[in-house]
Amino acid sequence: MPRFFVDSITDEKYTCITGEDARHISRSLRMKKEDALTVSCGGIDYSCVIKDISDDLVSLEVLFYDKCKSEPSIDLTLYQAVPKLDKLEMIIQKSVELGVNRIVPVLTRRCVSRPSEKDFAKKLQRYQRIALEAAKQSGRGIIPEVMPVISFGEALDQMKKTDCALMLYEQGGIHFSEAGLKNTGTVSLLIGSEGGFDESEVQKADEAGIKRIWLGDRILRCETAPLAAVSITMFLTGNL
Repeated sequence: MPRFFVDSITDEKYTCITGEDARHISRSLRMKKEDALTVSCGGIDYSCVIKDISDDLVSLEVLFYDKCKSEPSIDLTLYQAVPKLDKLEMIIQKSVELGVNRIVPVLTRRCVSRPSEKDFAKKLQRYQRIALEAAKQSGRGIIPEVMPVISFGEALDQMKKTDCALMLYEQGGIHFSEAGLKNTGTVSLLIGSEGGFDESEVQKADEAGIKRIWLGDRILRCETAPLAAVSITMFLTGNL
């Protein structure tokens, strides 16, 4: 069933969709009166039927609503060191499908790609669009956020505030099963770029109380590691 997101729903019986999504419903999907679709808002799914439709406005009657069943019980933030080329786009898409709530790009010492805040801001709209489409495709109840790029130090400061803060490190650490993950709460994952982390960054992470996680002797690409880490986290917390 087609899924769309709205910022707010003030009436439990009726709502509407406007703008680009309305045009998509009427022109591309060619939906008609009494066709069914789902509207998501704040993690709640509203099952609706179309009562009136035009290119600018789709009026909907709400049949029933319930908490979105595909939303995970944990609030997971992925802190991803900025990779080269378009790898970040794939990481955003797949991590949203797997259940991440937000993606925070991080500039570390070994990042080859080093966009300025201004240059990165120009790409944010595209990244957020990728997150939106992935949320629709995977049946999410929210649109995960893609945040502006931050420094390594800022990432550590934010991660310290979460219930469980983890950093993937290829030179050793504990296994995910030893990380103390629970099926509720906030979790943060820090993943390196192509060159991983340098020793000074690892030391700072240790001092901040970030737990090192080791995935074994195989070295994963920077676009593979976050997807493996998110998948394992979701599995261990009963969300996969």
